[in-house]
Amino acid sequence: MLATPQIQKEIQRRRTFAIISHPDAGKTTLTEKLLYHGGVIHETGEVKGKSGTKAVTSDWMELERQKGISITSSVMTFDYDGLRVNLLDTPGHKDFSEDTYRVLMAVDSAAMLIDVAKGVEERTKKLYEVCRLRKIPIFTFVNKLDREGKDPLTLIDEVEKTLNMQCYPVTWPLGIGQRFRGIYNRLTKEIWIYDQRREEVEDYKIIPFEKGKDDAILYDYLDKESADQVIEELDLIEGALPPFDVNEFLNGQISPVTFGSAKQNFGVDTFLQFFTKYAPGPQPRHTKDDKEIDPLDAKFTGFVFKIQANMDRRHRDRIAFIRICSGKFERGMKVQHSRLERELRLSYSSQFVAADKETVDEAYAGDIVGVGDTGNFAIGDCVSTSGKVQFEDIPKFAPELFGRLSVRDALKRQKMQEALQHLSEEGAIQLFIEPHVGAQDPIIGAVGELQFEVLMHRLKDEYNLEVKLNRLPYSVARWPRTADGKPVTELKGGANMFRDLIDNPVVLVNQEWDLNWLKRENPDVEFQTSISRAR
Repeated sequence: MLATPQIQKEIQRRRTFAIISHPDAGKTTLTEKLLYHGGVIHETGEVKGKSGTKAVTSDWMELERQKGISITSSVMTFDYDGLRVNLLDTPGHKDFSEDTYRVLMAVDSAAMLIDVAKGVEERTKKLYEVCRLRKIPIFTFVNKLDREGKDPLTLIDEVEKTLNMQCYPVTWPLGIGQRFRGIYNRLTKEIWIYDQRREEVEDYKIIPFEKGKDDAILYDYLDKESADQVIEELDLIEGALPPFDVNEFLNGQISPVTFGSAKQNFGVDTFLQFFTKYAPGPQPRHTKDDKEIDPLDAKFTGFVFKIQANMDRRHRDRIAFIRICSGKFERGMKVQHSRLERELRLSYSSQFVAADKETVDEAYAGDIVGVGDTGNFAIGDCVSTSGKVQFEDIPKFAPELFGRLSVRDALKRQKMQEALQHLSEEGAIQLFIEPHVGAQDPIIGAVGELQFEVLMHRLKDEYNLEVKLNRLPYSVARWPRTADGKPVTELKGGANMFRDLIDNPVVLVNQEWDLNWLKRENPDVEFQTSISRAR
């Protein structure tokens, strides 16, 4: 049964997307400018905390502001042009890729940033592959046009060949670097002229422009060489490309490309206008039993894709972030928890601008809502107001670095164990339990060095714990399973068998050679690199 027309109208005005890129391409800066245009903030910040400058809104952790990188994904909600936009800023660093993959499970589209000087980078390739696998429509924003870089035709050719993705230039840059003067919007037939020396953020001119008829205008703002180049480039793309096809974009066949500079706020408004016109609303979600949940369904459904502890350290809170897949959410509603097979009341609910939250009484399919959690939720859990529902699994990936923590003050050992439990439930680290040692002294697994650094910082900053990390020689973790997916508890070949926090058997070995030995000794066993988080 479909929801009421009023609820359907609210659902249809939702837009939920993630910003993805290689580190330092400008994700967080673009996020800040989008919040500015959405009226959420009235002063934009700097990614790296310079003395006397405002820090960016989405980097709310102290370590993020010290390092100038995003460590955890942030959720931000704002209204623009009659739409409710849910924006998720993701970490670009590979050590936090699992957090980014979880976010991509919860969005309907993505904006991929490309540095005009560096082009397609390694993380960009991997994130694009995830989007393509999940059939997520991708907007492309070529950033840092106020700096010297590759010419736009070369860059688009690189994107198409490297990612095997057809591009459709929506806007076109008028010069690059010091010669950059603005952009041409091919759809609206307008030139946006910016002044790099401007004092006001909103200082720009919009001039109607028809290619072939108004070419002389370009020579009023560009030097002759730059104007000649722009005219030649526009002749090529205007003659070669058909009109923009929305269906091809929604099907993932083409990516619309816009150009600009997030730091200088050039082209961000045109990107946002294009996004709000063409971005898909909430999409149907598939369940494990091969059903499709219509977002306009009257039944409320959702799944947990992120858990964050200590956003408010004064109250030692824990927030479960739920992507609403269908229907309407109401604060205090009772839902069926599919994994626990029992009813829960969602009493404390919020929506966010990074760490700043406000109580929300109602939300709709497409929205992200944070609910207060006392330990009932895990990443991947599904909830519904009617019957049991199980959406696609959210995988966790094999760590490559391992260690154990010790604390000098024996009285704080219990506190450390509780802290590790909290952080592992977030997905910030993974814990493995050695059968003869038990849960009192777990092994910690991390994807990369930066994860360990963040762990040590958070234990000190959020839990007031001075700990020592003792490295272990393992570098490979695999979950042994039979061909039909059942856990394998015993292996031939002297394997070190452990258990993860949800009691799945795990084998830890020192190197790939050891793993290959186990594979030869156990030919009927599949050694999986990832496994569902559902318990």
